[in-house]
Amino acid sequence: MAFFTSCEDDFIDLNPPSEITDDVYYKDAEHFLTGSNNFYNELIDWSYLGDLTDHGSDLIGHKEESPLQDYSRGNTQPPENESSYFDDIYASIRNVNLLIARAAEYDGDQNDIKEYVAAAHFFRAYHYFFLMQRYGGIPIVVDPLDVDSPSLSSSRSSRYQVTSQIISDLDLAIADLPSENNIGTNDKGKISIEAAKAFKAEVLLHEATWMKYVGTTTDGDGTTVGAGTAGYNPANINTYLQEVVTLTKSIMDSGIYELWDYNNVLNNMSSYFLFNLEDGGSNPAGLDKSTNKEFIFYGKYDYTFRQSRQLVSHVSSGRLKPSRKMMDMFLCTDGLPIDDSPLFQGYTNASDEYQNRDYRMRAYFGNHEANNDIPADGSVLLNGENQIGTFSQKFVSWTWPIYRESREEGFDLPFIRLADVYLMYAEALYELNGSLTDTQLDESINLIKARAGVAPISNAFLTANNLNLETEIRRERTIELFAETSRYNDLRRWGIAEQELNQDIYGAVIEGTAYESNPALYDPSLYFYGEKDAQTGDGVKSCLLLEPASVRNFSRHNYLYPLPTAQIALNEAMLQNPGY
Repeated sequence: MAFFTSCEDDFIDLNPPSEITDDVYYKDAEHFLTGSNNFYNELIDWSYLGDLTDHGSDLIGHKEESPLQDYSRGNTQPPENESSYFDDIYASIRNVNLLIARAAEYDGDQNDIKEYVAAAHFFRAYHYFFLMQRYGGIPIVVDPLDVDSPSLSSSRSSRYQVTSQIISDLDLAIADLPSENNIGTNDKGKISIEAAKAFKAEVLLHEATWMKYVGTTTDGDGTTVGAGTAGYNPANINTYLQEVVTLTKSIMDSGIYELWDYNNVLNNMSSYFLFNLEDGGSNPAGLDKSTNKEFIFYGKYDYTFRQSRQLVSHVSSGRLKPSRKMMDMFLCTDGLPIDDSPLFQGYTNASDEYQNRDYRMRAYFGNHEANNDIPADGSVLLNGENQIGTFSQKFVSWTWPIYRESREEGFDLPFIRLADVYLMYAEALYELNGSLTDTQLDESINLIKARAGVAPISNAFLTANNLNLETEIRRERTIELFAETSRYNDLRRWGIAEQELNQDIYGAVIEGTAYESNPALYDPSLYFYGEKDAQTGDGVKSCLLLEPASVRNFSRHNYLYPLPTAQIALNEAMLQNPGY
């Protein structure tokens, strides 16, 4: 935590506060250290809970109104301002540009500051990727702006030009960042070469699949609407995918990272405790963060130095309750979907569907108030507040609120971890070749499946059970990265957001269950949309209808958010995205 606790003191001690300006700062190597340390405070933090947990997506059964609910329904309208998503990001980019500009003028030994400059290039890439995922093409600014800078009135660069800028910055970062092995204990959480490689792989996979499945359909012409298609080159698809394979394989083979797999001492709950890991009091095995070698790029938190200051456990517990679609996506331990597996026990009682299933089902949707156990039969009432008949506990502190109150959480916020690298590797290979060898399956997604207690897949297994490899890779990504900022981005880059977000959203199965036979467990009058027949793992059953497809109208133009109208008013060269 040293780079969080020392920034302000270092800044004040180096110069009298009244003399600290852009012109006098960045004169000594220590200035560049402090400046780069401050960039870590500009990462996405727990205040972005809605985006971080994919609230409102097809995987979530909680339907409280929110901006992301509007977005998933296709109801987003251009805002006047979006400070946290636009203004603040460009302010962060200006800070980065300032350090890079001052580094070019530094008359000391460049070797003394190269790591800090490399970090600056990483953070500029990070901020531009954040903007591009949200808005598509945006203005590229690589110099610190003044009030008369021409960039203030420049038009938008296309997403393909922004991608080129991101790649350029990441290459510069990779050249001079330290390896994770060379980052000291007090500096853990700082960006490593491996983190920059993993992030570059994420960028390249995102853009390769976006070009492959979405193409230029969201770009506009750049003359009357949108950012245009300058720099679009479909030949980059395979080039990017091949580099994803190379980058991820280098991380996998480095020996630096490993899956956090303590199922033998945590009763098959590694995928719960990994996400609320703090000190030895955060789990029944007494494990602390020093045991976690899975996180590659993450936001660093600590109970003493940097608490979440957000209602992390409270919001995660209430707003991450799964939809029926999410619950039925978990495989049985034999590796088969529930509608094909003889191990599936049905839905009669609340505990039945958890039997013989992927460990992550209980890890994400057990009951933190009852020793993380599966819901006891008759324990979950459908009383208007509950929609699915289960609980939610990913990103919820153990024994919350006893061990940690909301706002006091100190567990780290993962952006990219080794499991994600395995998934990127497998997906990129599939997109390149349409297949993976058994060896490639064993060194990637089968390792994740093993932690989840699910049988591995092979090409013979897929053929024998009439399973589709693309479906299984995407299923694994959906489950493993649940509530980790991936769902909306994945649906859009795969070009299937309209298909998936516009479906009926279901909750608990009613037909043939205790909810049907025991009126004390379920009051139908409390559910506005009532029940509807839906395909489940046990055939067509009447389920709670949480939201009908008729109110969900997500369209292709919703793949990009609208630009804030205040920005367009300030700069007439800025054109709004298509459809808004």
